[in-house]
Amino acid sequence: MAAAGCGVTIQPLRLNLTVPTPGDVIAALPTPMLLLNPDGGIATANMAAESFFNVSQAVLRERGWNALLSADSPLRGILADARAAQGNYAVYDIELAVPGLMKLRVDLLLAPIPDAPGWLIATVQSRSVASMVERQVEHQGAARSAVGVAAMLAHEIKNPLSGIRGAAQLLAQTTDEDGRELTDLICIEVDRVKALVDRMESFTDTRPLERSAQNIHAILGHVRRIADQGFAKGITIRERYDPSLPPVSGNRDALVQVFLNLLKNAAEAIGDRGEILLTTAYRQGLRVGVGGTGHRISVPIEVTVVDTGPGAPEDLERHLFEPFVSTKRGGTGLGLALVAKIVGEHGGVVEYDRQDAPPRTILRVLLPTHGGPDT
Repeated sequence: MAAAGCGVTIQPLRLNLTVPTPGDVIAALPTPMLLLNPDGGIATANMAAESFFNVSQAVLRERGWNALLSADSPLRGILADARAAQGNYAVYDIELAVPGLMKLRVDLLLAPIPDAPGWLIATVQSRSVASMVERQVEHQGAARSAVGVAAMLAHEIKNPLSGIRGAAQLLAQTTDEDGRELTDLICIEVDRVKALVDRMESFTDTRPLERSAQNIHAILGHVRRIADQGFAKGITIRERYDPSLPPVSGNRDALVQVFLNLLKNAAEAIGDRGEILLTTAYRQGLRVGVGGTGHRISVPIEVTVVDTGPGAPEDLERHLFEPFVSTKRGGTGLGLALVAKIVGEHGGVVEYDRQDAPPRTILRVLLPTHGGPDT
């Protein structure tokens, strides 16, 4: 086009823009997604799905979607209905058998692709985010209850204990052998109660934790060495770690206490039989609220302590992180309550899960990364 009166030719502006294909969009999304063809096969799995299932896209495509489903899985019929009706479906708390690994319980969202009959997009989310957030709120409430109970008992019980012990020691000086046996028993029981109160006092410290960049594998290695030399001596402990994990935002001593408690529970659950598995992984997409701040942070660092023990009775599963709830004879019920308190102070989530085939008890801790956009 020529400009009037100047003889200058102006060329039209052309922009070389490449429009991304649907496959490019799926590959870039942080949520695990699978593109299913009309025959039930997996045409595409994005990087988030590969990370979630811990297998490559090639393996998923080779084994197919059906390899992730049990023979009697209701999801088989749901997939057929979704294809036939070309409508959206949401399936909650369904079981997927990850090839070569443990089974997972997930939420699945199915959506048809317009103008492509029979094709579906499957979005996978580990369990229900809503139920996970609900459990986080329950654990925070349990931790607050523990703080109040511990503060009251420490004040009302600990001081009289020293007087009881002192009186028993004085009586021991003026009594016979049988009497001294009884006063010794009094002293032993007073010391036991004092140790319990000392443990409860750990709940009364409500000061914010000083957090910094921590290598979660260094923390787990330290905990493993303590376990191997003490309560887990002779027990098989296997590790399956993701070496590429970024640092977590945490307090080292507090996190050592968390994983010591979880590993000790696992060791006591299996006794001299079975084994313990420690795993780490990076899970995208989950964000939780931080109590009292109004902020939501990402908690992509996942650490699990898996044991082959019998697990907790069903009627106690939702109360395991409350104070004084224990499945062990003579247990105080404070270990998991302390875990819930510390993990909550990190802005994280702790979960209990149970799988029947093969039998496994899973304690899962989700933590924020250090230096992320939300921390």
